[in-house]
Amino acid sequence: MDKAPRLIDGTPCQPHQLEEVRAWMVQNPGWSRYRLSRELCARWQWTRPNGQMADMAARHFLLKLHERGWIKLPACRRRSPNRMHHRQLVRVPLDRSPVHGALASLGELELHEVSADPDRRGVFETLLAEEHYLGYRSAVGENLKYLLCQEDGRPLAAWLFGAAAWRCEARDRWIGWSEAERSRGLSRVTNNTRFLIPSWVKVPGLASWGWSRVSRRLVADWKAKYGHGIELVETFVDRSRFQGTCYAASNWVEVGLTQGRSRGDRYGTMEVPVKAVYVYPLHRAFRERLRA
Repeated sequence: MDKAPRLIDGTPCQPHQLEEVRAWMVQNPGWSRYRLSRELCARWQWTRPNGQMADMAARHFLLKLHERGWIKLPACRRRSPNRMHHRQLVRVPLDRSPVHGALASLGELELHEVSADPDRRGVFETLLAEEHYLGYRSAVGENLKYLLCQEDGRPLAAWLFGAAAWRCEARDRWIGWSEAERSRGLSRVTNNTRFLIPSWVKVPGLASWGWSRVSRRLVADWKAKYGHGIELVETFVDRSRFQGTCYAASNWVEVGLTQGRSRGDRYGTMEVPVKAVYVYPLHRAFRERLRA
C-alpha cells in the first residue's frame, strides 16, 4: 500500500492505520476477529452516537482489508455475538372481519411503537408475515415498528423502518452528497421497508392520515432508542404492483428509479425488480445535516 489514503466503502484508510492493524496482529497472534474489531473501536474511538462501540462497522472495515490482501484475518471461531441473526417469529391469531367506512367512523386511533411490547409486536409481525407480499423476518440492526390501532387494540396499519440502502443513485443524486458524506450520513437516513394496510381494511384516507402521525414521531423515537436523529426517509415502490398513490398523497417526493439491485447490495450482484424511489425529508435543513 502506498502513502496515499485509500477508501474502504467511503471510509479513508491511512497507511499508518494499516500498519497499526498489522502490528496488533503480529503482537497478538491469538486475537480473534471479534477481539480485533473491539480493539479497533477502542483505540480509534469508533463509537455510535449512543456511545456503544461501532463493532459491525469495524468488522466490515477489517474484512475489506482482508479481501484486498492488505491483512490476513484469523479464521472465524464462532457466530458474531452482536445478535445479527433472525429470531423465530411467533404468530398470533388475527381478527380478519372487514373494516369499512369513513375514517371518522373508526373512533379514536392510537399509534404504538411496538419494539419493546411483546404482545403488540406479535400482532405486528404476524400481520407482515401473512399479509405483506414480501413477507417478514425479524428485523436486525436499527429499526422502529409502528402499529396503528383502534381503541380496542385492533390493528389497521403497520410500518417498519430500518437501514437505508447502501447506494441508491436516484436518492444520492437528489441529496447531492459525496461518497464520504454518504458514508458519514447514511445512519441518519431510514428506509420504510414495509408498509401495510391489511386486506380486510378499506378506509379512504387511512394511509395518509396514519403517515402524518408516524412522521411526527420518527425523529424523537429514533433518537430515544439509538441516541441519534434521522433526517430523511426513503422507500422503494414496485410499480408492477402499486402506483405509489398513498406516498404521493402524503407529500413524498419521487426522485427516480432503482437500478434493479437489492437495498443492501454493495457489489451490484443481486438483481431485483426496478422500483420507484420516494423520499420524505424530516427537517428543512436535511441536506446540510446529511452532508455535514
